[in-house]
Amino acid sequence: MLRAGHVHILCLQCADRPGIVAAVAAALSEAGCNIEEASQFNDHLSGQFFMRVVYAPLTDAAQADFCLRFEQVGAQFGMRWAVYDGALPVKTLVLVSREGHCLNNLLYRWGSGDLPIDVRGVVSNHETSRGLAERYDLPFHYLPVRAGEKAAQEDALASIIEDSGAELIVLARYMQILSSDFCQRYAGRVINIHHSFLPGFKGAKPYTQAFERGVKLIGATAHFATEDLDEGPIIEQETVRITHADTPERLRRTGQDTEEKVLARAIRLYAERRVFLQGHRTVIL
Repeated sequence: MLRAGHVHILCLQCADRPGIVAAVAAALSEAGCNIEEASQFNDHLSGQFFMRVVYAPLTDAAQADFCLRFEQVGAQFGMRWAVYDGALPVKTLVLVSREGHCLNNLLYRWGSGDLPIDVRGVVSNHETSRGLAERYDLPFHYLPVRAGEKAAQEDALASIIEDSGAELIVLARYMQILSSDFCQRYAGRVINIHHSFLPGFKGAKPYTQAFERGVKLIGATAHFATEDLDEGPIIEQETVRITHADTPERLRRTGQDTEEKVLARAIRLYAERRVFLQGHRTVIL
């Protein structure tokens, strides 16, 4: 049964050429679908065209008709395309280590209906966040990382991902290096958050290092995880100006607050199907 306000999202990417927008609009119109929002970008660097369209089928049969028609359009332009149901939240699994500030913020936003995701559980290599997960009635999976058992731990993690049906994996300060095989298996589905000092201040106590060096800006970066540590395609960033009077503890708290906001924005962009991958870059529509 057709529901008022029920929309779908079409995302597509292909080599740029004339007629793409007209073909998309015609297919939607002929199938009985109304365009509610549309954005596109021609990337001159890669020669690729990106488009995101939010549309509402006007009848029960319109959605199936559109998908059938668009098979031909997609083949004509050599598109990579997908259609998403705007009413379905993205199934999400959250990974965390000891620091729980990003997890706490994410679960609050999810629980209050602020993020269009469906959290399926929490995975951690520490027991620290068990109580937080249980307060939200979420499954908590304790997967410690022991010497010589990294591969087995990742196999167990992959099983949890598959069993939960999660599409999106969020590293909410999960302080473990993911293997190349894992990153490739879930490419474009794993979002990480880190403070923006990397690679400037590596190792322990980055905010103390920043204080000692007289840093004037701190910030956070959310990006897709790749085998190159903290160098994946960037989704969202933010910086905050600080002064010599800010103590390392104040820098840490400000930095954590920034991490929370940036991660939440990146998750929202993904869940609203606004993020397109192009090599080492992202296009956000």
